[in-house]
Amino acid sequence: MQHRIVVLGAGYTGAVTAGRLARRLRREDVTITLVNPEPDFVERVRLHQLAAGQDLTPRPFREMFAGTGVALKLAKVTGVDVERKAVTLAAVDGTGQEEELAYDTLVYALGSGWNGGGVPGVAEHAHEVAGRPGALRLRERLAALEARGSVVVVGGGLTGLEIVTEIAEARPDLDVALAVRGALGDWLSDKGRAHLRKVVDQLGITVHEHTAVTAVDADGVTAADGRRLPAEVTVWTTGFAVHPVARATALELTEGGRIVVDSTMRSLSHPDVYAVGDAAMAIGPGGKPLRMSCASGVPMAWQAADAIAARLAGTKVPRVPIRYFQQCVSLGRKEGLIQFVTADDRAVERALTGRVAALYKELICKGAAWGVAHPTAGVPARRRRVVRQETGSGARAQTAAGAKAAL
Repeated sequence: MQHRIVVLGAGYTGAVTAGRLARRLRREDVTITLVNPEPDFVERVRLHQLAAGQDLTPRPFREMFAGTGVALKLAKVTGVDVERKAVTLAAVDGTGQEEELAYDTLVYALGSGWNGGGVPGVAEHAHEVAGRPGALRLRERLAALEARGSVVVVGGGLTGLEIVTEIAEARPDLDVALAVRGALGDWLSDKGRAHLRKVVDQLGITVHEHTAVTAVDADGVTAADGRRLPAEVTVWTTGFAVHPVARATALELTEGGRIVVDSTMRSLSHPDVYAVGDAAMAIGPGGKPLRMSCASGVPMAWQAADAIAARLAGTKVPRVPIRYFQQCVSLGRKEGLIQFVTADDRAVERALTGRVAALYKELICKGAAWGVAHPTAGVPARRRRVVRQETGSGARAQTAAGAKAAL
């Protein structure tokens, strides 16, 4: 009987996990089902470009997973029953039909969306770029703005910096402003902050530092000190919230709803469940939780896939080193900032800036997309036999004639 592996979510982490598992295990021993509501891979790290009016290269999953054995199921996840080991799915064709999908091993990679933080008016009046639908809505709204129209981006993290500079570069006829809670780029090195300041000044972006936004309405935002920042379009980028499905399960979660996992990305409460990417709370270098990012998620996916394959094959579980090297920031199409960091993600003084940094970031983005289609980084696949079935109470050895010789 084939071991049923179900992967929920086909972002960077889910797609990489599914593809890597397909190259680690023999097709006759496993079924790998990847559940996602869209037929194409979304390059989330480029959604600011999409929102600013640029067209992205289509990346259909049918081409990406052709010949791998990964089965794509177009559906929306509405529930996970970790006791019965079944997932409830809703059709995306508008019929509202639901079905159940059973699993032996589950990989939860549903990721995150935008987080309004409970601020009044955000859900009703603000735009977001955490997913393709939101980026397309913002794209349409920006296209409708006439010259001298006003835009306020709230949030000075990586997403906020990328979308505000992209909009300002693409639409120099607009009045573009950025509201940040602290100082502009306060997590960067001195060199990084200086370059960021230079770019935003060149693009004509008005920066409101030490400005906590407490309300959003149709005409702009209100700051904690009572100031009004007029805006025809408000873009909210202050953080991410994980997909809510996990909260309705018996999985051990953090207060924020992330699944608590060990160093192999395995759930601490349910050993037949693995979680990767933004959905997982994993500890990285220096005992610090890994941040929500592609830089964390891809090595988490490698680790989860390799651990699942090793446990099913009865071999030693490898350990994938997870550490940080840099933070890559697009500042429009012509400028960029590569802030080098310590293993635990603290900025060092070394930074790459300017056109070279923009090209560097473009290579990183292309490399991330290439890595989804090539999850073993071009290393030839070595598919192992499944000799062990994982259960909720541990691993149950199965007999397989000649299995050890096939490893």
